[in-house]
Amino acid sequence: MSRVDTFRAMVAQHPENALARFGLANELLKARLWDEAVEHLRIYLGKYDDEGNGWGRLAEALLALDRADEARDALQKGIAASHRFGHVGMANELEARLEELDDA
Repeated sequence: MSRVDTFRAMVAQHPENALARFGLANELLKARLWDEAVEHLRIYLGKYDDEGNGWGRLAEALLALDRADEARDALQKGIAASHRFGHVGMANELEARLEELDDA
């Protein structure tokens, strides 16, 4: 059984477990299954007060799908979340990615 399949089974068994869903989304990103990753990241972000990392991963998947406006929004939300949690380094990283996107 692949890691994606393992996490899919975990989410099927415990659909309310936000961290299992985040794990599935990460494996989907590695497998370049962008649409499915976006779906699970959006569900995760709707249930869990993410500290910024999830928003950055959502932006990554959205950019792979040529959805730059949505990626920009995800990065902005990630920056706000990072600041809210005091994660200056993550906020700086997401701000740099947003600047790169705006310069493109």
